[in-house]
Amino acid sequence: MEKEDLLALYRQMVLIRQVEDRSAEMYGKAKIGGFLHLYNGQEAVAVGALSALNPDDDVLTTYRDHGYALLRGCSPESVMAELFGRATGTTGGRGGSMHLANVKNHFWGGYAIVGAHLPLAAGLAYAAQYQKDGRVVLCVMGDGSTNIGYFHATLNWAQLWKLPVIFMVENNRYAMGTPLDVHSSVTDIVQKAAGYRMHAEQVDGNDVMAVREVICRMADRARAGEGPSLVEAVTYRHRAHSMADPDVQRAKSEIASWKEQDPIERFAEEVLLPKGYTQADFDAIVREAEVVVQKAVEFADASPEPGRDTLYDHVYATPVANMQVDGTLIAPPTLAAR
Repeated sequence: MEKEDLLALYRQMVLIRQVEDRSAEMYGKAKIGGFLHLYNGQEAVAVGALSALNPDDDVLTTYRDHGYALLRGCSPESVMAELFGRATGTTGGRGGSMHLANVKNHFWGGYAIVGAHLPLAAGLAYAAQYQKDGRVVLCVMGDGSTNIGYFHATLNWAQLWKLPVIFMVENNRYAMGTPLDVHSSVTDIVQKAAGYRMHAEQVDGNDVMAVREVICRMADRARAGEGPSLVEAVTYRHRAHSMADPDVQRAKSEIASWKEQDPIERFAEEVLLPKGYTQADFDAIVREAEVVVQKAVEFADASPEPGRDTLYDHVYATPVANMQVDGTLIAPPTLAAR
């Protein structure tokens, strides 16, 4: 990659980190409610993987989705507004943290039900295969997803039909607060693909270039008709499972040890410094990101909440009865209006 493109990867990781840090702050101020799952420490996985894909390749991920949304064209303003539950958010304030999406850019969203998006990814991959349009699907999940029926049924189907899909496991060593060796009898997740004779590789998820390289190769395999693959990206989240989690299951020494392997600092030291960039360059990028995220917070805070007259928008069935919201009677729309 050209040195300018390498710096762009650094800039993306820094922006994700800044968005997550400010989101945590806003949660503490009760500006953000509900669940909030932050991506601190895992930035190299998303940045490396998505930099290896084409813009029209499809992406689906878990509820820890802020970074993927930003990388797939959601503005920091729209992401923060969605976290605030405002009408200017990515889904009009209806989805919140776990359901960011950008259909225009083939980002089909974060999914709150663990593993439930895997069959959807296979369906998208089947569509790409049927239409012969050369697209690849990236399906991102956590290590906890690999123990459930969705995972095994989907891998079996994908391998049988040679679907162009990459299953990427962000193995951050914990399923919520349960350690990997407690929730899975197989601790090298990559081995789980062997039961389906699926090509699989393990990668250092704190090395953005290593993630990029392996996803490039897996995408080439898929486009060539060689079928699906599984990539296990070994990483670690710096924060708790969610902002509502006291994080008492993990040892403080373990967290500190992994923070010493911070993917952003590591990329700067191992790749960018030898290219001639300096700490002053890195500091300037951090300051730029802080300004961007501050504007996003101000935008979200000033944005309106969804109007009551939109209560029945985007629902699959028309309600048959009126509904009261804060004492106001709201009638369902007529079929003609819908």
